[in-house]
Amino acid sequence: MIGAMQQQLDFIAYIQRMLVEGDFSATYKFALLHALADVCVEQPLISDQAELKIDLATLADKLIELYWHHAVPFASEQTGESALLKQNSGAQSKVISVLYECQQNNIRNLRALKQSTFYKPTFNAALATLKTGPLWRLQILAKQAECFLYPHTNSTKYITLNAGIASCFRRFYDLVVYLAKNAWLQKIQSIKHNQALIGPQSQLHDFLFGFDRNALSKAKPVLIELQHGNCFYCQKPLNNKTEVDHFIPFARYANDLGHNFVAAHSTCNNSKRDFLAAQLHRERWQEQNLVLNSQHITRELSDYFNCDADKSRSVSYWAYQVAQANSAKLWLAKDSFEHAADVGLYLNSNAELSLVAEGKPRYDA
Repeated sequence: MIGAMQQQLDFIAYIQRMLVEGDFSATYKFALLHALADVCVEQPLISDQAELKIDLATLADKLIELYWHHAVPFASEQTGESALLKQNSGAQSKVISVLYECQQNNIRNLRALKQSTFYKPTFNAALATLKTGPLWRLQILAKQAECFLYPHTNSTKYITLNAGIASCFRRFYDLVVYLAKNAWLQKIQSIKHNQALIGPQSQLHDFLFGFDRNALSKAKPVLIELQHGNCFYCQKPLNNKTEVDHFIPFARYANDLGHNFVAAHSTCNNSKRDFLAAQLHRERWQEQNLVLNSQHITRELSDYFNCDADKSRSVSYWAYQVAQANSAKLWLAKDSFEHAADVGLYLNSNAELSLVAEGKPRYDA
C-alpha cells in the first residue's frame, strides 16, 4: 500500500516535471499524454501493479480522434476570417493537413473516414508522426531521457507501460487530461500565426475540445424511443426541454461514446451536472444501453459516434472505482446524493475482467 502511494506521488511529480522540463515545440506530446490516459481508462486492468501493452496502432487512432476537431478552420471574431490554427511554430502539422484534406472531401465524421479510401494514408501519417516524434521524445526531460512511463525500446509495434503506471493514469485521469489540455491550449495561443485569429476573448477551449452538439441531436430521437418517452433519471414523461446527457460526464471523460448517452429533462441534466449518477441509475444504464439495446444503439448511432459497449463498460468501471477511492458523492436526484463509499459497487478486478471479456453485464449488489 505504501509503495503504491509513493508511486502515485512520483507519478504526479513526473507529470509536473514533464510539462515544465520537456521540450514542446509542437502539440503532439500533449496529444500523446491525453491518448495514453484515455487508453488506460478504456481497457480493464488485471491488477493495480500490472503492466499495460499498448499497440502503436491504437495510439495512432487516438491521435486522429483528438486532432479531428482541430482540423476544422477556426472562425475568427477578430478578423471575420476562417483559417486552420497551427499546432507548431513552423509548417502546419502533417496530421492536421491530412485531416483537413479529408474534411474538404466531404468526410464529416470519424466513422466515414474509417470507411473511406482516405483512412489508410491518414492512419499512416498519424503513425509515422507518432514514431518519429512524440513517442520517443515525450520522456526527455531537461535533454535527458527519463523513462518513468514506459521503456524506450524503439518498437515499431507497441509500448509497454511500466508496472503500476496504467493504474496511476486511471487514478489521476482527470488531472492528467486537464493539464494536457491546458498546456496544449497555451501552446496554440503562443504561436504567432494563431494570435491574430484567436484574439483576447475566444471560446478556443470549446472549439478544440468540446463535443459536437449537432451530432448529439442525432442521438435524441433514438434515446427517447428506447426510453419509451420517459426521462432516464426521474422516469417521468419527457417534454420539449429534453436534452442528451453524457451518463459518465463529459467533464470526466471527454470522448463521445454512443452507449454513454441518455435522454433527460433539462432540469434533471442540469441538476446532475458533472456528478456521477447514483448506483440505481448506473444499474438502469447498464441494462438499458449495454444489455437490452446495445446492438440497437450501435446500429442507429455508429454513423455519428464511436459505439463500443465494452469500452463504455470499462470507462464506467474506472469512473466509479475512482469515485469510491475518493469517497465522492453520487447524484440521486435534485439536492439528493449518496456516498460512493457507502454502496457496494465493485467486483474484484479479475472477475470484472472475465465479465468484460465475455461481454456480460455487471450488476452490482
